[in-house]
Amino acid sequence: MRRINQPEQKTSIKARFAITMAMLAFLLVFAVIGNLNVGSVTIGAGQVLRMLASAGKLWLRRLFSGDGAGELAKFLNSSMEAQILFKIRLPRILLAAVLGGALSVSGYLLQVFFRNPIAGPFVLGISSGAKMAVGVTLIFLAGRIGALSSATLVVAAFLGALLITALVLLFSQRVRSMPMLLVVGIMIGYICSAVTDFCITFASEHDVADLTNWTMGSFSGADMGDVKTALIVCVPGVLLALALSKPIGAYALGEGYAKSVGMRVGVLRAALIAVSSLLSASVTALAGPISFVGIAVPHVTKTMLKTSKPAMVIPATFLCGAVFCLLCDLLARWVFAPVELNIGTVTSVFGAPIVISLMIRQRRMREV
Repeated sequence: MRRINQPEQKTSIKARFAITMAMLAFLLVFAVIGNLNVGSVTIGAGQVLRMLASAGKLWLRRLFSGDGAGELAKFLNSSMEAQILFKIRLPRILLAAVLGGALSVSGYLLQVFFRNPIAGPFVLGISSGAKMAVGVTLIFLAGRIGALSSATLVVAAFLGALLITALVLLFSQRVRSMPMLLVVGIMIGYICSAVTDFCITFASEHDVADLTNWTMGSFSGADMGDVKTALIVCVPGVLLALALSKPIGAYALGEGYAKSVGMRVGVLRAALIAVSSLLSASVTALAGPISFVGIAVPHVTKTMLKTSKPAMVIPATFLCGAVFCLLCDLLARWVFAPVELNIGTVTSVFGAPIVISLMIRQRRMREV
């Protein structure tokens, strides 16, 4: 058998990365087109392309010349189809893509931090902590200061996620077994849910209805303000994770190796926790709790790439997460139309089997 030398191996990895990114880009286009055309009002693909092209020209004219704002606003409200496309479907698609990618990268960072492929914001209770903080904010602050902005909810979710992350880290110092740590995370999630239910007892019927709809998890009701908040929070977080890809690669080989090459392990660990908490918190604040994406997508991505290099895994994971959430959202809207499923229901159907297979594989590896 011919031994593959290092240059050939690098070429093979780069080729697989290029093929994987191209395939994910194709699936992303397919998912976007599907989401644009599926709905109670049918809009043909040709009409969608024409409206997008016209809006793009007006937007570029406004961006570079400074005029055309009135014409753009007039065009966006020119017909029922235009309003459905630009005020309902397009913001929902953009939000699902950004948040899906962000949640996947958050799961990958947590898996690197805990050195376990089953770690993720949902399993470790971090999403539950963000949910608890947002729930308390909606119940006790919304009635006093009026409508809350998406940025306020992101801040509240981030604080809740950091609190639960701190608790998980505290337990990790005493619990060396990763399965036991996952059980601790699940129990913390139950405690957070109990706190949220306790607060609901003292909430008004209107606040309870709003919180119930939010906790079911959905990208519906998204607007461009939510998309803007998601971009402001998630894009810098993902770029920071990508900038840390080289230290992350060294850290994945062990803390001893990372220290031997002069890396400040404590700073990197703090950065991983901060970025992963911020990304998962933004998802919970803007779309509600979404399960299994943070665990399943990084595993699928690394399986496709056949490599664990962070510089390749992080962008591919973001793109794969965007595709996964867009396809799940498409199924949620289309399977039982006009009834819409919760996004968490669909992601659980596809994500839970992957998590089960991971647990079985880990047990077999320990037995060997």
